[in-house]
Amino acid sequence: MGRFITIEGVEGSGKSTLAKRVAAEVSHLFPEVVLTREPGATAIGKEIRSLVLAEKEQGLTPLAELFLFAADRAQHLEEVVRPALSRGALVLCDRFVDSSYAYQGYGRGLDMTLLRDTMRLATGGLIADLVVLLDLDPEIGLDRARARESEDPGKWTRFEADTLEFHRRIRAGFLELARVEPTRFLVVDATLPPEDVAKRVTERIAAMGQA
Repeated sequence: MGRFITIEGVEGSGKSTLAKRVAAEVSHLFPEVVLTREPGATAIGKEIRSLVLAEKEQGLTPLAELFLFAADRAQHLEEVVRPALSRGALVLCDRFVDSSYAYQGYGRGLDMTLLRDTMRLATGGLIADLVVLLDLDPEIGLDRARARESEDPGKWTRFEADTLEFHRRIRAGFLELARVEPTRFLVVDATLPPEDVAKRVTERIAAMGQA
């Protein structure tokens, strides 16, 4: 079996940039490196992504939002993640279950027991070997994300368009999740230069070795 690494954080924290850097730097340690994301890594997932992220879909309820993410996750694991792990690959995934706990739980206020039961059903109990949390002040992250899309505000997601207080709850949720599972989380200051962030993560992955 390979290794499953997930990258979490608030909007604009640099998850995609980190994933690409880390993939390049640890490629010699694994027979294959797979970069993937949630939602949207499969054909069905792309349809789900268009629903859950579209800014115009403001009427989507928190519970419906949760179930859409869970459906994407179940399909993603079946089509992409589990086959890659069985080939001995390193799978680097931009968002996984901890995003659901932070966004739908701490952010939207859904019951955590419901969330955990739903995620257990969607994942079949699969958990990441390492969760990299890019910690960042949400105000900075939103400024980054919105600047990136400033030429076309219509591309803003429902989450980027939400309130700063909502994003502060999400950050607090991520940090609480990391506090509860300190050995499985690696918390990195996302204001550091991208190369420094990548160095810390690659060193941790190298120390883990291969299964």
